[in-house]
Amino acid sequence: MSGTPSGVVLFHGAGGDRDHRLFLKLEEALDLPVARCNFPYRDKGPGRRPPDRMPKLIESIRAHAERLGDEWGVDPGSLVFGGRSMGGRACSMAVAEGMAAAGLLLLSYPLHPPGKPEKLRTEHFPDLDLPILLVQGHSDPFGKEPEFAEHLPAIPGAVEQLWLDRTGHDPVEKHDDTVIDGVRSWLASL
Repeated sequence: MSGTPSGVVLFHGAGGDRDHRLFLKLEEALDLPVARCNFPYRDKGPGRRPPDRMPKLIESIRAHAERLGDEWGVDPGSLVFGGRSMGGRACSMAVAEGMAAAGLLLLSYPLHPPGKPEKLRTEHFPDLDLPILLVQGHSDPFGKEPEFAEHLPAIPGAVEQLWLDRTGHDPVEKHDDTVIDGVRSWLASL
């Protein structure tokens, strides 16, 4: 897929929802349609619930892709998919399983659980042959820059990286403008 993407579809992390501060700002700042999506477990009403299992998350992403393609009158493969932490990981796994996409926007990708660097979430990396923007905090306990440097070469697609100083898994608000500028620039390059 080449050319300007038709839109951006964002999914939240395990403890978040579609109204994450950065998602709202991206929706306002980008010149493309932005869909902020909840996973099914988040739509079950108030209260904390554990995330759905990965197959159900991936199924939800595929359903959103089809719905948004119809709603926006575009090929779902012309959309950029991604999100925060678990949401970005689930999108990357949907793409690895064959879902077409113009690119992946991975915000705070959970390379491994905190304190468990041996439990890598990289087995699908060789199936990601598309442009990717990875945005990570230098202090993220889910993966540090040297760990990503070791595993990102397994991805055949072009991976652009944006590393944020003095921030962890949920980058602090002062980095929002840097992230938005990075996303805008990356989208323009597709």
